[in-house]
Amino acid sequence: MNKKTIIKIEDITKNFGKKDNITKVLKGISFEIKEGEFVAIIGKSGSGKSTLMNILGALDTPTSGRYFLDGKDISTMKDKQLATIRQKKIGFVFQSFNLLNGVSVLKNVMMPLIYNNEVPTSKRRSFAMAALEDVGFDMERINNKPNQISGGQMQRVAIARSLINNPSMILADEPTGNLDSKTEEIVLNTFDELNKKQGVTIVIITHDDSVASHADRVIKIQDGEVIEDAPRGKSKIELRK
Repeated sequence: MNKKTIIKIEDITKNFGKKDNITKVLKGISFEIKEGEFVAIIGKSGSGKSTLMNILGALDTPTSGRYFLDGKDISTMKDKQLATIRQKKIGFVFQSFNLLNGVSVLKNVMMPLIYNNEVPTSKRRSFAMAALEDVGFDMERINNKPNQISGGQMQRVAIARSLINNPSMILADEPTGNLDSKTEEIVLNTFDELNKKQGVTIVIITHDDSVASHADRVIKIQDGEVIEDAPRGKSKIELRK
């Protein structure tokens, strides 16, 4: 059965600066990501991967080219339209967790539902509980505040929050950057479980080969271009330091 295309980008470019002082950061990038894929986009510092992440996350628009997310061309949308896309279509997971320390774990996960009119107030708690269970969070700690739990548990909370609106994909930006190696493995295994057992589409942005090795497909970015797009373990290209 043919799987639906979640992401389709066509000849995406991104320039910064004006007139005689233009820096070309992305130089005609094209690829597709299907529903249920687990993809790592990897590149060294300065490769353009962060700029690409901002475009994929509807945080920025390309200079040229087209970006289709779940069938909608969002490459020329205005800020208000992009904000709606981010809310409904993309679940974000960041290196710094971006949790609110003043409220409980449970309320952190419920937060995105405030802007979702499709989920009644009476069901927000049960939705958040289910999301936390899906990522293997210690349910005895749901009333703790983020600064009362470990880094690994905080990232699980962030992942649960990213799932709460049933997005088209999870976009994770260096999601293990603040974690030790043991906790990193636990968090990456959580992504594995969500992808394999629940079919969640996951895109991880990283500079780390060990993180990328958890994905089923690796897209390598260098100097603003895709230099390789291959299944895990089939890579033949080393990124320049």
